[in-house]
Amino acid sequence: MITRPAPIRFTDLATPVYPEAAQPIRDGLAGYGATVSLTPEAMLAAATARTGLDDYGDPAFMERLEVLSTGLREDAGLSATGVGIVFEQVVGNLVNRLRLQALLTEHPEIADEQITAPIIICGLPRTGTTHLHNLLAADPNLRPLPYWESLEPFPAPEERDDEQPRRDRCAAGLAMIDAVMPEFKRMHDMTVDHAHEEVQLLANDISGMLFETTYHLPGFAEHYRSHDQRPSYAYLKRNLQALQWLRGRRRWVLKSPQHLEQLTVLAETFPDATFVLTHRDPVEVIRSMATMIVYASRMACSTTNPAALAAYWCNRADDLLSGCLRDRDALPPDRTVDIRFDDFMADEMGTLASIYQLAGQPFDDEVRTAMADFLAANPRGRYGGVEYDLAGLGLDAEVIAARLADYRRRFVANDEEQP
Repeated sequence: MITRPAPIRFTDLATPVYPEAAQPIRDGLAGYGATVSLTPEAMLAAATARTGLDDYGDPAFMERLEVLSTGLREDAGLSATGVGIVFEQVVGNLVNRLRLQALLTEHPEIADEQITAPIIICGLPRTGTTHLHNLLAADPNLRPLPYWESLEPFPAPEERDDEQPRRDRCAAGLAMIDAVMPEFKRMHDMTVDHAHEEVQLLANDISGMLFETTYHLPGFAEHYRSHDQRPSYAYLKRNLQALQWLRGRRRWVLKSPQHLEQLTVLAETFPDATFVLTHRDPVEVIRSMATMIVYASRMACSTTNPAALAAYWCNRADDLLSGCLRDRDALPPDRTVDIRFDDFMADEMGTLASIYQLAGQPFDDEVRTAMADFLAANPRGRYGGVEYDLAGLGLDAEVIAARLADYRRRFVANDEEQP
């Protein structure tokens, strides 16, 4: 029998307390951050120096890089540690972009790869998406994007025949996160091989919601929301084609909350996909999602304002759920399913069986055994839970419920709760 740690309640969201073991890491990153500049010129130069490459493909990303850089300098409230972290992150995105373009130039046949009938999960954090994603990823017949591969999808020439260096760097990064934010795994467990979101690939186009979820970037988020995302989703598809060419063809299983406000673009990009939309009471979602984001902000911020961050993410959750409400019916009815969180938690295998039936994917003993093995090796809640405090974030449950009543009425409420 598994003994789980007792749940905790965060008392240091406004004034983070770091473990003693984290200080040398933070000091080292702060020292590095003092030597770099968050300008497009500096980050592009670093990416070119590390790869020896200078062809970034479509230059449209440069405008987004300028907006992102300005936001990081002026809006994000980064600590010196945060400057070091984000410099490496963005340079890594640019390195990935350079390596993809080199691969596409060397192997134009990659453009002929077919991304056939992916299964795409669309839902906010804390609605069961990660658990569902990892269960589907356990199926040996499906192709997830593991975390290590999402960070460095296209290897350097000297590592093309050896995945281990990329795995090792991913493990080192996760160890750093665990040292600085040891309670993060209570809310979102991450391992080298767990399935990860393709929003990480969209970041290589300097697009999407990844930067916004990590740093306070309202200007960059507004730029993203005000521009057509079709080019960036086409770029995402090219990433998947290249990854498929490198490591073999299987049916993709994808997942991101971002898709909720891009359902039309998503369906145009992957017209034969099966769409799985996950839903949960917005009050519960925002309660835990906002806490997770506020806690994670300590990684890079000099100060934390929990109420301001929570209010911002309440607004963004509204955007995403309203986008779902607006565009849900644009998805093909014969390839789209809505999954309520409570139903999924009550009957995991029954929920999975319904998804597989809709997708026309075999749900046989081999698949069930693989999923059972994953569950045994990765029991839910093994690190303990968190007692979420909505009022402590300056949010009101009744206000959130009223604000998102239309969404809740359609996708969450039981039949007996319908007016």
